[in-house]
Amino acid sequence: MSTSASQPAPRPASHPTAHSPHHPAATLKRRWPTALALAVVALNVIASGSQDVADAVGGFGEILPLLPLIYLAVNQIGKPQATWPVLGAGLVVVFALPFQDAVAPSTVLVALSLALLAWGALRGTPHGRATFGLQATGALLFCGLGLAGLAVDPDLGRYLVAAGWFFHGVWDFVHLRLDKVVSRTFAEWCGVIDVCVAVQLLFVV
Repeated sequence: MSTSASQPAPRPASHPTAHSPHHPAATLKRRWPTALALAVVALNVIASGSQDVADAVGGFGEILPLLPLIYLAVNQIGKPQATWPVLGAGLVVVFALPFQDAVAPSTVLVALSLALLAWGALRGTPHGRATFGLQATGALLFCGLGLAGLAVDPDLGRYLVAAGWFFHGVWDFVHLRLDKVVSRTFAEWCGVIDVCVAVQLLFVV
């Protein structure tokens, strides 16, 4: 007696659809911060052209203190959804400051970081003392690497500034994994940019 009637018919091979997690459109929707970060890095490399070491170290060293400043500001606000607006405000400051010669952008960014540290120490922080202490440690480390990279010879400074960007990328990915302080999309975006900048400083410039 045949048992073929009781056996289920073979299912046709499935193909990824736009709603499938493996479809390119779905992957891009999930990983848009990474795609945006790679686009920003590519545009920066094209726009900067053949920079010499001193210019690259100076540019990236001046911007490096902005990275921990964003974390400090969002930590004090206590709302991860404020991350992208804080980034926007920080970029306005970074791009506006070079139009004056009175003070270096890194000096302003470090001063703002110190003001936020004082605010948190005196008035408290929404995420508690432990998180604030961690953010304070990060701010001192990354600002220190940026300022040290600007103060020494560019051939040495590139390694200090690259270390600052690379380890801040690690910082971003840890916060992404823990889903702490900043928004997850920003942590992913910033982490990819930071690592790419470090690679650019070490191998491209």
